Amino acid sequence: MKVREATNEDVHKIVRLFHETVHKVNLGDYTRQQVEAWSPREPDPREWIASRLPNRTTFVADDNGVLAGFGELEPDGHVDCLYCHHRYQRRGVGSSILRRMEQEALSSGLHRLFTEASITARPFFEAHGFVVLKEQTVLRHGVQLANFAMEKRLPGRGCATA
Repeated sequence: MKVREATNEDVHKIVRLFHETVHKVNLGDYTRQQVEAWSPREPDPREWIASRLPNRTTFVADDNGVLAGFGELEPDGHVDCLYCHHRYQRRGVGSSILRRMEQEALSSGLHRLFTEASITARPFFEAHGFVVLKEQTVLRHGVQLANFAMEKRLPGRGCATA
């Protein structure tokens, strides 16, 4: 399995993986109504290419042409997305993507990663050194979802801010 930067050609697989993961994996911790609000339909790949790829570094885990996972790192150290295909859960895919994000952050002079982790993802992030700053509730299409503001300090001096 190779972790590499995403290309426009990956986006159809990325949006499908995002939607399917919310509906298959996150359904274990959220209600049907909540996952429908979170991802009511598969995102439009053209919108994803226009609004997401240019503003962050997206990494994909490529298993011989199968997209096993993806993660998005914004320039300020925000981990916006980290999703693994339901058939690749607990196989090191997320860990590989997160290590690549940490390398990218350190190369950019950052000393902190932060995210809003779902109930499902919280144990993963905690196992990788993130700490919960606070529990919060977000509103998606009129439905409340719980998540956790989390951060991880990276080696170095101080903390870079946005």
